[in-house]
Amino acid sequence: MYNFDEIIDRRNTNALNTDGFRGYIFHAGPEKVFPYKDEEFVRMWVADMEFGVANEILDALHKRVDRRIFGYTGVYTDDYYKSFSKWCKDRYDWEFPQEQLCFTPGIIPAIYQIVETLVNPEEKVILNTPAYGYFLHAAEYSNREVLTSPLKKTATGEFVMDYEDFEKKCADPHAKLLFWCNPHNPTGRIWKEEELKRVAEIVEKYNLWIVSDEIHCDLLRVGKTHIPMAKIMPGYQKLITCSAPTKTFNMAGLAFSNVIIRDKQLREKFKDRDKLFGMVNTLSLTAAKAAYDYGYEWLQELRAYLDGNFEFVKSFIEKNLPAAKMYIPEATYLAWVNLGECVPDIEDLPDFFANNAGVLLEGGDSLFVGNAKGYVRLNLAMPRSIIETGLKRMTEAIEKHKAGEI
Repeated sequence: MYNFDEIIDRRNTNALNTDGFRGYIFHAGPEKVFPYKDEEFVRMWVADMEFGVANEILDALHKRVDRRIFGYTGVYTDDYYKSFSKWCKDRYDWEFPQEQLCFTPGIIPAIYQIVETLVNPEEKVILNTPAYGYFLHAAEYSNREVLTSPLKKTATGEFVMDYEDFEKKCADPHAKLLFWCNPHNPTGRIWKEEELKRVAEIVEKYNLWIVSDEIHCDLLRVGKTHIPMAKIMPGYQKLITCSAPTKTFNMAGLAFSNVIIRDKQLREKFKDRDKLFGMVNTLSLTAAKAAYDYGYEWLQELRAYLDGNFEFVKSFIEKNLPAAKMYIPEATYLAWVNLGECVPDIEDLPDFFANNAGVLLEGGDSLFVGNAKGYVRLNLAMPRSIIETGLKRMTEAIEKHKAGEI
């Protein structure tokens, strides 16, 4: 029913993906030039999709546009809560009281605000590495110290918790807040129930605040399930859960996220510090509710298509880049690929592939905090034909580099 093979031109729309990559990846402006024109790049970097939004969401937006007025907008009824709550009940068998639900333009501004509100100057934030870079940036923004607990790599290349190191970091008398990512970005791990329980036990033992970023919770391989940390810690008041329909349904530019805060005092502080004084984007609210009401069929077809993309990439790498290590992640649309043995002498992998393959990607310690040397993160939420072109270019660049041609 939905066409995920369609190629949609996103250029000249002020999209970060097409028009803002220099600043985001390379910390540069228009002066940075490449051997490729901008329109020639294969863009496998930032975590949004190359797929059109579900028709059902577009229909809801069209109807709202036809009302012709876009005045100040807030969430004044329980309509959205009912839609989102039903989604959580149907998908994860999880419910939460309506009063705990807060809104934010995105999880990034939410975690900035949470660190600013909760963590005192002498206190510390804990991350598991590799980590989503904005967890670090949120701490840096408020000049808070970060403790990193590296994940361990298994023989098959998957990442697991190092509980001994994790507890050591949690036991630091100045530790205050854990940023927990489930499913994990960038590795794609869905944490198992026993893993979640053990993390929860350690967090509760040391009375830490925990922010559970679950923005990728709907983007699972077919047959997989997500367990919210809130189900594992049903009575723990220092838990904050973050999610968003924008990641699941490719609406990041509409800037609308859910933050579920159990602690009443923190919830009131969070709302009080809201720079938008309770306002939300008119069309964002419409799209978010429509996504939860009508988007499940689109999501099911998306998940099946993504599964095919991962199978394609794994097969391609095994055949053409046997020195690379890749496993199919349990969640996300992001492949976490170890190219350390393919190009061991290349320090800046994004720069190498941009200049020598015309492929934009992210990777390495500088973008993923640590424990990421030699890895690249490939966005596979795009038509398979584009992925094939990108992989062929990357393979050719690696072969030329080994031969001393570049």
